[in-house]
Amino acid sequence: MKQSTKGSIKTFFLRKKVYITLGVLMITIFIGSYLAIDHFFPNEANSASSDLGEKVIITMPNGKKVYTYENLLAEEEGKLFYKGERNTIDLTGGVVIYKDWK
Repeated sequence: MKQSTKGSIKTFFLRKKVYITLGVLMITIFIGSYLAIDHFFPNEANSASSDLGEKVIITMPNGKKVYTYENLLAEEEGKLFYKGERNTIDLTGGVVIYKDWK
C-alpha cells in the first residue's frame, strides 16, 4: 500500500472515533440535562396532587358558590378562610356542604 492510502485510512478511522465520541458525549449531555431539570424543577401538577381532602361547596350569603377542597379551609377566631397557594379569602358566613363536584 502506498503511504497516502495508509494515511487516508488512518485519518478515516481517527475521524470515525472522534465522531462516535462526540455523539456519545452529546447524548450523555442531553440525558444528564433532562435528569437534572426533572430533579431540580419538578412538575407543579405532581406536587399539587397531594391529598387535599374531600370536595366541598361553600354557599355564601349572597348566593354565590365556592368550590374547593376541605384541607384548603382554615378556621381562625371563629372565621372561615380559604387559604390557597397565593391568596387567602374570607368565607365567613358561608355554609359548607360536603358534596362531590366535577
